[in-house]
Amino acid sequence: MIVCVCHRVSDREIARHARAGMSFDEIQFELGVATQCGRCEDCARDVVAQCCASQPVAALYKDTDPTAVQLATPIPEGKACNCSTHSQEV
Repeated sequence: MIVCVCHRVSDREIARHARAGMSFDEIQFELGVATQCGRCEDCARDVVAQCCASQPVAALYKDTDPTAVQLATPIPEGKACNCSTHSQEV
């Protein structure tokens, strides 16, 4: 799905960069997403956040009371954004 119409950037491209460890600011600089009209910024940030949430992260425990950490479930590619304004591909 195209997220940024101005620069023709898809959710897959954003997700690939996010999974490579890039922050939203780095992705924005690299791909130009959300740098022109700005309408796609919320959706692009959602894609980045969901990709980061689906990656396992090391958990820090207190020495006295370790607790279990539940990781987020992975998001299937192409289903990362539920933005109604970006639901149609260009």
